[in-house]
Amino acid sequence: MIVQVAVLCDAATQDSSSKLNVLGAFDTIFAAQMPAVQLQCAVALRATFAADDEGQHKLALNFINADGRSIMPPIEIPLAVRLPEDTHFISLNFVVNIQQLQFPAAGLYSVDIRLDGKSQASIPLQVKLISRAAV
Repeated sequence: MIVQVAVLCDAATQDSSSKLNVLGAFDTIFAAQMPAVQLQCAVALRATFAADDEGQHKLALNFINADGRSIMPPIEIPLAVRLPEDTHFISLNFVVNIQQLQFPAAGLYSVDIRLDGKSQASIPLQVKLISRAAV
């Protein structure tokens, strides 16, 4: 598996021709208070699979804090990879919509992306507390 795109965004879709459409990519959340709540966001992922990736897999997304602790239950996606004949690779899009994502404190977070338990990518995220005077 080769990760082409891995991003947090406001929204993402896949069109009928398998193009990944991403709106509002971000890596920082500014919050006036803690815990911070991101009302809606999405993880947009595009990955390429080759012949040696064929078979059953488990893709897992895990939001973790700087200490490596999960801040929500991991999202697990069963995945069957099969390449059509006369194809050297296949690219697949994954859009995971998330509601009411809560961050208990300001600091560093990330989305850990794993395939069959092996790390493939990490999306960095920082949550910053802004003072009310700056608002």
